[in-house]
Amino acid sequence: MRLDPRTKIILVVVSSLLLFAPGGSVWTPAVLILGCALALSVRAWRRAVTLIVVAAALGTIAYGLPAVTDSVAAGAVAVLAAFALRLAVLGGVVAHLLSTTDIGDFTAALRAARIPKIILVPATVMLRFFPIVADETRAVWTAMRLRRLTGPGQVLRHPVLVIEQLVVPTIASSLRIADDLTASGLVRGLMDTGPTTTFRPPRLTTVDGGVLVLAALLFYCSFVTVGAMS
Repeated sequence: MRLDPRTKIILVVVSSLLLFAPGGSVWTPAVLILGCALALSVRAWRRAVTLIVVAAALGTIAYGLPAVTDSVAAGAVAVLAAFALRLAVLGGVVAHLLSTTDIGDFTAALRAARIPKIILVPATVMLRFFPIVADETRAVWTAMRLRRLTGPGQVLRHPVLVIEQLVVPTIASSLRIADDLTASGLVRGLMDTGPTTTFRPPRLTTVDGGVLVLAALLFYCSFVTVGAMS
């Protein structure tokens, strides 16, 4: 199922606003189902299963731990798990945007929506930034594993060293990548004020409208059901 980038952006923005608004836990089931449905629509089976498992684990900690003990530490862990749960379910929707959207289609969609360039340029750069940084982080972790810095014993004995070996190269690489991507975007005409062309002009279809309607119904059902239970 091919969606217009604007539809995917709307889903990400609306999900973010609902999840992190006051009382955002009401919308967590809807965003979780939405993320799984989007993953299944492109046959991303592993992403869907991972999302369900992570959400179930975090949900168990967030809502099950306070029922077992009422200690302050347990309450703090439960609060962190509840926040992480919202991030995890939102990540399912964001992952669909990042994995299925070509940078050219994304830029063309933002131009068609008449998004100001002050937003268009950072958004386009960030769309390419996150996947590349993820690859760089995996490469750094692989190098650390070859040096035997990722074992449980090494992490427990020298936690600061392990964090330093992972974070410092990743930050340095991220800064370089951000500069390169910004320069690449400017060279390709992101700031050009003249007319632009694209191989696949953005076009909203009935599929996009149907997905937005189904998402709205999903959010409504989640609000009614979870709100009534709480």
